Amino acid sequence: MTYRYRIASIFLLGFFIDCINIFMSAIALPAIADDMQISIVSVTWVSNSYILGLTLIIPLSHWLSQRFGIKALMVTSMLMFSLSVALVGYSHSFSELIFWRFIQGVSGGLLIPIGQALTFQYFQGHERSKISTLIMAIALIAPAISPTLGGFIVDVISWRWVFYSNIPFSLLTAFLAFIWVKEPLPKENTIPDIKGIILISLIIVSGLFALSAYGEYHSTLLAIVIAVFSIIFAVLYYYHYRHHSSPVINLALLKNRNLSLSIFIYYCIPGVFTGVNILAIFYLQQYLKFTGQGTGIFMLLYALGAFISMTISGALYNKLGMKSLFIIALLLHSTGIFLLTFLNDNTDIPLLIIAYLIIGVGGGIGANTAQTTALYDFNTQKLVQASVIWNINRQVVFSVGATVVAMLFNILSLFCLPQTAYSMTFLICALIGILPLILLFTLKKKVITQEIQDEF
Repeated sequence: MTYRYRIASIFLLGFFIDCINIFMSAIALPAIADDMQISIVSVTWVSNSYILGLTLIIPLSHWLSQRFGIKALMVTSMLMFSLSVALVGYSHSFSELIFWRFIQGVSGGLLIPIGQALTFQYFQGHERSKISTLIMAIALIAPAISPTLGGFIVDVISWRWVFYSNIPFSLLTAFLAFIWVKEPLPKENTIPDIKGIILISLIIVSGLFALSAYGEYHSTLLAIVIAVFSIIFAVLYYYHYRHHSSPVINLALLKNRNLSLSIFIYYCIPGVFTGVNILAIFYLQQYLKFTGQGTGIFMLLYALGAFISMTISGALYNKLGMKSLFIIALLLHSTGIFLLTFLNDNTDIPLLIIAYLIIGVGGGIGANTAQTTALYDFNTQKLVQASVIWNINRQVVFSVGATVVAMLFNILSLFCLPQTAYSMTFLICALIGILPLILLFTLKKKVITQEIQDEF
């Protein structure tokens, strides 16, 4: 195996661990909620705290790699991850669990952005679409394996072992990084934008708390007050960005159409699906009386659909272009979610099979196309900056998706029977999922108009 594929393997294994933590922990959420007597909105913080830890450390990872070296950073990251995930499983209170999940996110976030930037450094131009396909293949293997395995672990042993099972993978990644990574210690040592990192974290935390406050306590006033703080932090960050030579998030990069469009679509496909999947897990287990393992099996269908679509979309990216692929992805993804609105009984298995297959096909096309498109135009230093933005976005969309969908369900539950609330939430999510079509068709018209003007 050549050196660049060794680097790619370490990054992909770390990425695999990250995906496992999102999907395997999701299948355990009903058991955690029952064990610790918390609501659907509150239990989403099992995911949110992990993702917030990732978000906080991702912007610091580049500076830390310069300060201590890429090899030391990767090894330390996975050793810390192993310790923190053990303590997550050992937690006996919800606050303790949330704290260690945050530390777990911090330790995991050290490896991912540096691993991706280093991998893309060794794979340039058209080769990046191949690596992006591998990245998304990992993103499919994890959802295929982890929910079914996680459901079995929850049913037979305990939700705690869902977290313990991560330890062998993280220790393996630490060992491979120790023996394979040979990157020299950079001579430059850029001072990190600590103020910017704090402001970005406050924006995300206050935004999620505003959504949770409205969904959990149904307090419009409290949600507005917290949301105002989020807006204030956003304004302060913009002012900071304008006066800082090297801000943590280079907002100028968002002017790149490919990056900004990919971010938006990621909210509407993986983001929406994360919330829908968590809600479906609660619906299937608590109301339709599926087992944890039985619930997890449907993710195999999702992964199968996504694998088929990724194989096709990876080959068609340069032929059809990202617009056509995005449109197909959005329509299929939302159609699959719409089918879930007709789910009424545990005998509706054919409907679940079709729905998860279609969601998987649309999700695979959309996520793979977004991953390829987002960083396509960047190289060298701008690639690192764009990678920070993309990885923060990739993590935040999961938290936003889970929190928004849980909030919608809780609000609808005040006015409807639970089964109706579930159906209406799925319907709203299906509609949210096609919002980018408006932008895609608008961009297409603009392009056509410009081409006509150029002819004259």
